[in-house]
Amino acid sequence: MKHRLMASVASLALVAGAAGAADLKFAPGEGGFNWDSYEALKSVDLKGQQVTVFGPWLGPDQELVQSVLEYFREATGADVRYTGSDSFEQQIVVDVEGGSAPNIAIFPQPGLAADMAGRGQLTALPTETADWTRENYAAGQSWVDLGTYAGPGGEDGYYGFFYKVDVKSLVWYVPENLEDAGYEVPETMEELKALTDQIVADGETPWCIGLGSGAATGWPATDWVEDLMLRTQTPAVYDAWTTNELPFNDPKVVAAIDEFGWFARDNAKVAGGAGAVASTDFRDSPKGLFSSPPQCYFHRQASFIPSFFPEGTVVGEDADFFYFPAYAEKDLGKPVLGAGTVFGVTKDSPAAQELMKFLQSPIAHEVWMAQSGFLTPHKGVNTDLFGDPTLKKMNDILLNADTFRFDGSDLMPGGVGAGSFWTGMVDYAGGKDATEVASEIQNSWDSLK
Repeated sequence: MKHRLMASVASLALVAGAAGAADLKFAPGEGGFNWDSYEALKSVDLKGQQVTVFGPWLGPDQELVQSVLEYFREATGADVRYTGSDSFEQQIVVDVEGGSAPNIAIFPQPGLAADMAGRGQLTALPTETADWTRENYAAGQSWVDLGTYAGPGGEDGYYGFFYKVDVKSLVWYVPENLEDAGYEVPETMEELKALTDQIVADGETPWCIGLGSGAATGWPATDWVEDLMLRTQTPAVYDAWTTNELPFNDPKVVAAIDEFGWFARDNAKVAGGAGAVASTDFRDSPKGLFSSPPQCYFHRQASFIPSFFPEGTVVGEDADFFYFPAYAEKDLGKPVLGAGTVFGVTKDSPAAQELMKFLQSPIAHEVWMAQSGFLTPHKGVNTDLFGDPTLKKMNDILLNADTFRFDGSDLMPGGVGAGSFWTGMVDYAGGKDATEVASEIQNSWDSLK
C-alpha cells in the first residue's frame, strides 16, 4: 500500500495546518450575500475546539473549500482543519479502522458512505436535518433518499448531507448553427425527437456521440441510459435498477437502452454513422459542433465537456446548453441526473455537529458559488452571486428539478457499473440486441453475488 495511505488524517492535518488567519474572501456586510446566516453563527462559541475534515479536494478546490470553512472558523472560533487526498476512498477506510478518523468525511459518491454507515462508522444526523433538507433543497426528498442508509442494525438513518453538486442532464449546441438553420431549442423530449427527425429530413446530421475513453470506453452511454431511465420510469424504478432489485434485463431497462439506440444506432442521426459511435473518443466527439459546415447540432454530455471544446470557445456565446428534456406525455416531472459530494460525521463531537449545521446556511453555499465550480440545490441562496453565468444557468436546471438521482453506474458494484455496463453498451452501439446485452450485464451482476 502506498505510504501516503498509511498516514492518518490527524498527522496529515498537522502538516497541512489549520486554515489559519487567511482573510475572509468576501467582507461581511458587502454584496448580496445572506450575511444574516453568517451573523447567526456568532452565537455559537467553539473556541478551543478542533474539527478535522477530510475529503477528495486538492489544489484549487482545496483552496475553495477552505475559503468557505474560514467563515465558520471566524464566526465560531473553532479550529477547522481540512485535508485533501487523491486516495480519499482508501485512506478514509484506513483512518477509521485505525482509530484516527476525522470528525467529518467528504465522500465523492454515496456508496462508500452507505457501506460505512452499515458498519457503524458514521453518526446519523439529527431528524431535523432530514426535515430541513426536504424543505430547503429543490427535489428535497431526493436528497434525503440519497443520504439515507441502513445502519449497523439494519435501521435506516439520515447519514449523508449533500453539498456541492454536478449536473449531467445537458445537451450542448452552437447557437449560431440553430439560428442559421431556423431551429429552436426543444423544451420536451417529444420536441427534441421531432427536431432530430427534422434535421435528418433537411439532409443534416443531428447528433455527435462518442463512447471512446481508453480502458473506460462505453461510460458515456451509461449516462445516456440513466437519463433515459429517469425519463421513462419513476424514480422508484430507477432506484430498484441501481440496486438490482429490478433485474438489468427487465423490459423497462431494455426499453431505456433502446431509447438510446433511437439516437445512436441510426446512421442518419449520428455523425460518422452508427458504426463510429463506439470508436469515437468522447473528448473528440463534440468537435463536430464547431466544424463549418457543422457535422452535428447536438451533443449530450455533463458540465465538464467545455474543457474539450476548441480553444477560445466562450460558453454562453460560441456554445450553449439546454436541459435534456423530459417527456411531456409521461408526466414524470423534470428529473436531473448528476453527482455530488456527501458530508458524513465519522467522529462525532459538538463542533462537528455545528459544522454540519453550518452547511445548511446560505452563506456556506454562496461563498463558493461566487467563486467557481459550485452548484447547489439550496433554494435559499442568492443565485445572482454566481461568478459564472454558465454555472448560474446550470444551477437553475438543478433548482427546477422535481427529482435528482445520482449517476446510476456509480451506485452499482464496480464490476457492473465500471465494467459490464460499459462493455455492454459498446456491444449495443455496435449492433447487438438490447435484451441480449442487458442479460449479459445481469449475468455479470449475478456472478458477483
